[in-house]
Amino acid sequence: MAKVRMRFAKRGRARFSSHRDVARAMEWALRRAGVPVSLSHGFSPHPRLSWIGAAPTGAASEAEFVEIGLTRDLEPSTLAREVDAVLPEGLSVLDVVRAGPGALADRIDTSVWRIAMPGVEPQALVEAVAALEAAPVVEVERMTKNGPRTLDVRAALVRVDVMPPLDDRHPNDARSADDASGDDGRPAGDLLGGASDGAPEVSDLRDRPHGSACGTLSAVVRHTTPAVRPDDVVSALRTVAGLEPPVPVLATRTAQGRLGASAELLDPLEEDRATTGREPHPERHVGEDRPV
Repeated sequence: MAKVRMRFAKRGRARFSSHRDVARAMEWALRRAGVPVSLSHGFSPHPRLSWIGAAPTGAASEAEFVEIGLTRDLEPSTLAREVDAVLPEGLSVLDVVRAGPGALADRIDTSVWRIAMPGVEPQALVEAVAALEAAPVVEVERMTKNGPRTLDVRAALVRVDVMPPLDDRHPNDARSADDASGDDGRPAGDLLGGASDGAPEVSDLRDRPHGSACGTLSAVVRHTTPAVRPDDVVSALRTVAGLEPPVPVLATRTAQGRLGASAELLDPLEEDRATTGREPHPERHVGEDRPV
């Protein structure tokens, strides 16, 4: 059985889709693109898709990973192009490589998050981050399916920095085709279980007045059990410094990988590229035309 590993993005309103919604959309796209996905054995065979470190509902991501089992070998660039062309708006294929030896999950233990806080002054954020870094332990409580759990956010944080104000906006904040109707005339939310007709307009960075305060964090977070999420980082800032964003924050995972000896994040697909000799699929940001 051949295997490929895919990195894809979850952007725009698709960030409000659950992991199950995204998985269903990916399975649908693979079928529509004619990808020969292998099936499991037994009475209820299902596609052999292995998901690694899915982003929580409400968070965008530029680094989602899935491993796909195939019944026959395919050229990764062809698979990437064909699947990307039929994915619902908000999901974009960024890279596909043939799977090399070793488990992909063993190469991913850390995420980098970009957390934008509209309405929070950068200087107030700097002071809150300083308080967070000075604290040896910062515990927050989160409700899980097994009841309330206490998490030590400080133990999971490798590094947290306040990013300088930027005049340009991140692709996840720009108004794009993700907010227009899909190829079949339906809003993108209908494909991913998102907003329906008559739903209130989504509020995010593109709706805020130009020049208004918006502090932004870059947080390097180790994967723990249970996982420390961007909302937990915001809760930790509230705990140590009383920082209270006036509107919900906008979180985007910009990278996933293994933390190196010098605290750098290693690309989990690099070993596969070295084995197969394939170049990464060119990245495409929100608003660019989809291939036909």
